[in-house]
Amino acid sequence: MNRILSTAAALALAACATEKPVPATPPPPPNPFQSVSALPFELPPFDRIQDSDYRSAFEAGMAGERFEIDRIAHDPAPPTFDNTIVAMERAGQMLDRVSTTFFNLNTANTDAEMQKIQVEMAPKLAAHSDAILLDPALFARVDAVYQQRASLNLDPESAQLLERRYTAFLRAGAKLADPDKETLKQLNQRISTLTTQFQQNVLAATKASAIVVDDLTQLDGLSPSQISAAAEAAKLRNLDGRWVLTLQNTTTQPVLTNLRNRGLRQRVYEASVARAQGGDADNTAVVAEIVRLRAERAKLLGYPDHATYVLADETAGTPEAVNRILTQLAPAALANAKKEADEIQKQIDLESKALRRKKSEQFKLQPWDWAYYSEQVRKARYSFDEAEVKPYFELESVLQNGVFYAAHELYGISFKERKDLPVYQSDVRVFEVTDADGSPIGLFLADYYARDNKQGGAWMNSYVVQSQLFNRKPVVSNNLNIAKPAPGEPTLLTFDEVTTMFHEFGHALHGLFSNVRYPSLAGTSVPRDFVEYPSQYNEMWARDPKVLANYAKHYQTGAPLPQALLDKVLAAQKFNQGFKTTEYLAAAMLDQDWHQIVAEQAPPASNVMAFEAAALRQSSIDVVPPRYHTPYFSHVFAGGYSAGYYAYLWSEILARDTEHWFNTHGGLTRQNGDELRAKILSRGRSADPRTLFQAFYGGPPDVQPLLDYRGLTLPPPAPAKPTKLPKKQRSA
Repeated sequence: MNRILSTAAALALAACATEKPVPATPPPPPNPFQSVSALPFELPPFDRIQDSDYRSAFEAGMAGERFEIDRIAHDPAPPTFDNTIVAMERAGQMLDRVSTTFFNLNTANTDAEMQKIQVEMAPKLAAHSDAILLDPALFARVDAVYQQRASLNLDPESAQLLERRYTAFLRAGAKLADPDKETLKQLNQRISTLTTQFQQNVLAATKASAIVVDDLTQLDGLSPSQISAAAEAAKLRNLDGRWVLTLQNTTTQPVLTNLRNRGLRQRVYEASVARAQGGDADNTAVVAEIVRLRAERAKLLGYPDHATYVLADETAGTPEAVNRILTQLAPAALANAKKEADEIQKQIDLESKALRRKKSEQFKLQPWDWAYYSEQVRKARYSFDEAEVKPYFELESVLQNGVFYAAHELYGISFKERKDLPVYQSDVRVFEVTDADGSPIGLFLADYYARDNKQGGAWMNSYVVQSQLFNRKPVVSNNLNIAKPAPGEPTLLTFDEVTTMFHEFGHALHGLFSNVRYPSLAGTSVPRDFVEYPSQYNEMWARDPKVLANYAKHYQTGAPLPQALLDKVLAAQKFNQGFKTTEYLAAAMLDQDWHQIVAEQAPPASNVMAFEAAALRQSSIDVVPPRYHTPYFSHVFAGGYSAGYYAYLWSEILARDTEHWFNTHGGLTRQNGDELRAKILSRGRSADPRTLFQAFYGGPPDVQPLLDYRGLTLPPPAPAKPTKLPKKQRSA
């Protein structure tokens, strides 16, 4: 061997003496997902990640996890908690890294290539998951450990992990016969492909439905910052000299509150509700197939419908429990919405009279009028304009002196901006979070501005999940869609946007404070109807007097928000709650209507919108439009909330109970914050969520604080009919 190498070396030297050297081709850079990031807190190396890295990382990650799982499944040693359950927790680290980063960025900063990769990878990832959860040898080991659980002397968190792992296998079909497993795999892959298609259609339809305005006078009523944002949006589309009103993912668009031009309001509203119906981005056929396939899958797994399957693993438990809470609140919401509609119509009629409109020009309240005229009613009742308030809600002050300040007062934590760390988009900011004793907690990424390549709405993501098993600290992000003003102009927020910042930061705290051993149980890895609880609770600090006084200051003068104006802002929070609650209930009920049917009841694509209309009529809740119409209801057809959109209301009951608890225990104090952190925010799913809540609150949830917060009153129960007695007893 040495001789051969020596001869080869000599020949190479001779060649070098007679020929020009050939430049060496540099080796390709290592895939950034191959190993754990060397950046602080294992922050993904955004500056090194290219679209071309994803496919190979997904393929290598799936192959690696499959190898690790096969080794666990065929381990000759008897199955134990450590060599089976904990070993599964350790498996698939590369796949976790690429999946987490890719899917987070695909919602926050996507491009055409990423969307192609998503379409390609979605069915492969579904098949990969099925290959693990439907592996009979692996399940046999999990089952063997589970059957021994009483004698294993596991700590509570380990017992919970074992319970969750076993349940995941059962719910994935591990006990099905082999032919049924094959059918299930095909269903899962097709559903995964369809939900990906739905998401991409919504993004494309929302972008395509933006309203182009040629005449500046039509934007009468919008603030200078809103007009600047519309001009900037037009420039991005090479429409200089015009204005573009981009759409949010909800039915009612924010600009409808201020636009005076009724014709333009109608254009905006109709563009919003028509999204993804027809054209290249049509979602009606996608919805029809998703609903049918989900129902078929539920039946295969032994459940009557998809809702029953989903809710069996949520804190609500059953569709009946969800239906009960929704129908319990519907009468109060509807009654208030009808009163609000009457008040709005009076405002419209007064305006018609003042403007001396001809009878042919007078009109009845339409959906595109509600936001504008309810704002007029609110102004008349509370005598303030959003434009009057927004200068006191400047983004940086809200973040530093509001969101961060409240967290510091409650939990003792501090925030330091890290401009030395890479980000995926220039607007994103990174903050290192430290505890009261100076120890590191993790990183918080703030991505607040809207972009065409960013999913609508607001949400939280985890880039790195906390885990004692891997000695990892969390990296979390908050994503909003605030219109970015022109360069040099301040970002002024509505109070709703302020509240949304606090809401999403509640999710962030849930991820940052996680203090559990196993990553599967960490942070926000809790049921859908519990995950919104910490976020909705955290909204209370947006309106807390001490916190408000710290951040609600005029961005130019520093003057505090006048008390009289503040009182009106807070009082106005209960205004229009009939509409807001009803639009939410309409969407939540629509979600249940779609998912409480069997496969044979799923309508064809041509009847999807008719099914929706009939469902809303049957619920008697079509007074106002649902927050999301079916073709762009991403929460339930692409976002993991299928049969679970009710979760926001369920969680809000817990949140308002927690607000009541704080108000009766002294409010904004470290003692109170530390108790919530210890009993809820740090626990992830290390115990049953119902147990966690009752241990903190001291009893079961109570709906009354929610009703009080929203200013809703349940109608009195119908008087009981007297029992008719036989004649002889009646005379007695």
